[in-house]
Amino acid sequence: MSEKVRILIVDDHTMIRVAIKNYFVNDDQIEIVEEAVNGEEALARLVDTQIDLVLTDISMPVMDGYELVGKIKLKYPELKVVALSMINESQQVKKMLETGVHGYILKNCDKEELKAGIIQVMNGEDYFSNSVAHEIVESLAKRKGAEGALVEIPLSQREKEVLRLMMKEYSNGEIANELSISTRTVDAHRRNLMEKTGSKGVVGLVIYAIEKGLV
Repeated sequence: MSEKVRILIVDDHTMIRVAIKNYFVNDDQIEIVEEAVNGEEALARLVDTQIDLVLTDISMPVMDGYELVGKIKLKYPELKVVALSMINESQQVKKMLETGVHGYILKNCDKEELKAGIIQVMNGEDYFSNSVAHEIVESLAKRKGAEGALVEIPLSQREKEVLRLMMKEYSNGEIANELSISTRTVDAHRRNLMEKTGSKGVVGLVIYAIEKGLV
């Protein structure tokens, strides 16, 4: 990325907004250009300001993160959105993922993780804190065990190989090297996987794979 990532912070806690702004005050890749205290205010900011990524809390007055992301997806479908929350509870995480967010990061993260997550999302990949991803997998694995075997997924062998590596957090380049294919081919497989499974991101694919018995 040649230009700085322009970010809108949405959080009703002033200390959180100030802390994040201080994180990136002199950063050469990320710039906090706007802030809002709730979803309604965030939507107003988006009308007049060019934003690359929205970093939003979930529990807020007037309009919460769930509703905000839903409205962003309708009006600004190309805009990247990352949830930033204190809560690592499977039902809340799953509900937020269903809105189509590109990432879910816990507020107790350090600057390095927050920056890495933002950059990864801007590079076209999803990002989820390790404990969040673990919670999702554990919850789904338990549900799968309770429900028993499910229908076989309609994926080719190569698509299954790509999906397994994605679930191990391999980057596109690492997948290409592992399977001796080009990164362009990996991109094509990712698009096919999203389309076939109706997923909006990597975690959606993980959920699909676990529910259908691929892992």
